[in-house]
Amino acid sequence: MPANTEILIVEDDRSMAAVYRGYLTGLDYNVQHVETGNDALQALDRGGFDGILLDLTLPDMNGLDILKRVSDEELPLEVIVTTGDCSMNTAIEAMRLGARDYLVKPFNKDRLLTTLKNCFESQSLQRIVETYREEIDRHQFCGFIGSSLAMQRVYQVIDSAASSQATVFITGESGTGKEVCAEAIHQRSERAKAPFIALNCGAIPKDLIESEIFGHVKGAFTGAVSDRDGAARAAQGGTLFLDEICEMELSLQSKLLRFLQTGTLQKVGSDRTEKVDVRILCASNKDPMAEVQAGHFREDLYYRLHVLPIHLPPLRERDNDVVEIARNFLEQYANEEKKGFKCFDPETELVLSNYNWPGNVRQLQNVVRNIVVLNKGETVTSCMLPAPLDSYSTQPLNRNLSPPAPAQYNTPVQPAAYVEPTYTPPLATPPTGDQVHQASFTNTQPQEDTDRLETLIRPIAELEREAIERAIDLCGGNIPTAAHYLQISAATIYRKRNSWKER
Repeated sequence: MPANTEILIVEDDRSMAAVYRGYLTGLDYNVQHVETGNDALQALDRGGFDGILLDLTLPDMNGLDILKRVSDEELPLEVIVTTGDCSMNTAIEAMRLGARDYLVKPFNKDRLLTTLKNCFESQSLQRIVETYREEIDRHQFCGFIGSSLAMQRVYQVIDSAASSQATVFITGESGTGKEVCAEAIHQRSERAKAPFIALNCGAIPKDLIESEIFGHVKGAFTGAVSDRDGAARAAQGGTLFLDEICEMELSLQSKLLRFLQTGTLQKVGSDRTEKVDVRILCASNKDPMAEVQAGHFREDLYYRLHVLPIHLPPLRERDNDVVEIARNFLEQYANEEKKGFKCFDPETELVLSNYNWPGNVRQLQNVVRNIVVLNKGETVTSCMLPAPLDSYSTQPLNRNLSPPAPAQYNTPVQPAAYVEPTYTPPLATPPTGDQVHQASFTNTQPQEDTDRLETLIRPIAELEREAIERAIDLCGGNIPTAAHYLQISAATIYRKRNSWKER
């Protein structure tokens, strides 16, 4: 319970209110008393209270009306109802309207203090849960969808970077959402009301990129029929996002470095500099340090830009986000195309989860749109999956067995080549035990084929462990559920996991 908790006592009986004050004297409570409902409402308008001790029988109104006001306006305070009417209907109505607890008059000091303590501890826990949901367990965040641990870290870095003026360098594979990340930083910053200008350095012809960023004056080059502001000027007061910055030519990189250091730009064909207030965010699907070492990117520009790095994980490293994102896209595109799709069946979700997604979220988005446009129904089945995912769902899912491991989707095992056995003529006399043992090795394959089989044929223990660990992961860490689908006991799983730790 916080110190100096503010309590409003709404009680028309002055002697009773004095008793309540006496109960709370010397404790961490600041108490204010009002006698009527109107006075209570005026006090609530002023705000600052953590809790109310509310009498239901007031001279000018029913205390439930005040409780309803608190509920409708979602005021962040705890309400404890006091009443001489011990009717269960009255208590139920009060709790329905949001009262945390109720006290039947008369009540003693211990009963009041215990009720207050429980209410404020519950309030504190609720705030912790809300903070967890808003800052730690976020399923959606500024255009991102996903609750994996990898993305929770990204959300936290975005929040930290948004409040800074430092440059941010976003890296990640194509389709991971680098522009979404840049716009999220802008929207959560103090520059949110100013423009966000995005420029793809790899999509603009090299002889026009300088003009696109800094602008040009009339006659600066063929086709420059008038003065034109560039992206840097258009983003005044806001954010300029330079995507695929590693594609920028070295000659322009030096001009960008000067712009970052001085905050001034010079239009193409002009000898005059202009001051601008712009925050720079940049991104690349290449490793910027590798580009520096290869001589394609200036080292001094790298260190000027690489102040706050953010790496966006590929979709294959985001745990169960794939299904979560796919469900969101399915709902969105079903509404857009006026189709009746509502969900994916378990086999389809399994294929989506195990596919490698080289094109990341952009590829997943296209796959779901393809399904919605070309098919009808309420449930997406595996036969609706487009290439190349359709090749991973040719066999029906056996729901009583653990699903195949990811490697079986991505690296199918090819059968070993057939090797003709060496012919051994029959023995004239019955073979002895030693002869049988020696003959059993006559038909063995060459050493290189034996080595190849050892790499292709995996021990049963490895396959068993892989199947169990995969089942536990698909069941969200719930071992009894995984045991049910594997058709073994949970005790067996616990015993095997302990044996793996001992090795």
